[in-house]
Amino acid sequence: MERMDQGMPFLLRYENVAWYEDGKVRILDRRVYPAQVRFEVCETYQQVVRAIADMVTQSAGPYTAVGMGMALAAHQVRDRPRAEQTAFLRRAAHDLAHARPTTANRYGQITERCAAAAEAALDAGGDPVAAIVDQTVESLQRRYGTMRTVGEHLLSLIPRNGVILTQCYGETIIGTLIQAAARENKPFRVFCAETRPFLQGARLTASCFAQAGFDTTVITDNMAAYSMEREHIDLFTSAADTIARDGHIANKIGTFQMAILAKYFAVPYYVTGIPDRDKASVKDIVIEQRDPGPVLVSRGVPNTVPEVRAIYPSFDVTPPHLISGVVTDKGVYVPYLLDRYFDADFKAYY
Repeated sequence: MERMDQGMPFLLRYENVAWYEDGKVRILDRRVYPAQVRFEVCETYQQVVRAIADMVTQSAGPYTAVGMGMALAAHQVRDRPRAEQTAFLRRAAHDLAHARPTTANRYGQITERCAAAAEAALDAGGDPVAAIVDQTVESLQRRYGTMRTVGEHLLSLIPRNGVILTQCYGETIIGTLIQAAARENKPFRVFCAETRPFLQGARLTASCFAQAGFDTTVITDNMAAYSMEREHIDLFTSAADTIARDGHIANKIGTFQMAILAKYFAVPYYVTGIPDRDKASVKDIVIEQRDPGPVLVSRGVPNTVPEVRAIYPSFDVTPPHLISGVVTDKGVYVPYLLDRYFDADFKAYY
């Protein structure tokens, strides 16, 4: 098997995202990377649920973590009667899928497929744990392979020696864009918005591009307008945590205001990803409200007096009129016509 993560940065290697082995799941703690390379070790699927909810891993990382968490769930009940194993796996599939609400539909596709693979293995007298691990790796291969095509389409929109601005951590699209640029020997510069309060842009996105040899610059979140006006930004791009069929997208909080700025400065904004078949419109997008504690501190140091409150919506929604195009494996779609993506040849992504 040709692994699709070959040549990708450390963060994107399969074993460095989340991995099941010997009754445990290791998840790279992205909250502290790159200052520390530390793995959260989970011994129950419930601990995997908590790790995802606590943002030990995020972006596309939970897609792998929920699959490996299902393998761990199968390991937990390996010696139980068949009916009890099946019921436990169905409960685990639901719990893992709902670790974070905005992307529960995507996680659910993975966990349900894992549960089905385990049941098929039990029917055949096989090992449900191994079947789930195989299913999760297959899902990884499929997603990385699909995003390889997306990365090629995105690269075609970037001018040679141009400058792009990113938001948050687009995970797989970053790895495949790096791969595509290497294949075509096409250089460009990267500006990464830091993405408070967890700083995924500064710690994760910037690390991947810099380690791959790109000229990489980090800006604070309130420098976007300055950068678009004075740093010759050619293109603003982000992935999306969900893409509704009416062209609305949800991504890390702050994406909406950056899209507004991009429109003002005539910088095209391209969203990357696969539309969600089961989300017809913006009404189907749920915005996760997180514990506001991280907003009030920086690296463990309080920024405010105790009387100050905060809010922490994890995502915001960008409307289609601010989006230049949605870059998919089938090409670039005008957001208002995104529903046409499903007209033919739709394949499972997760």
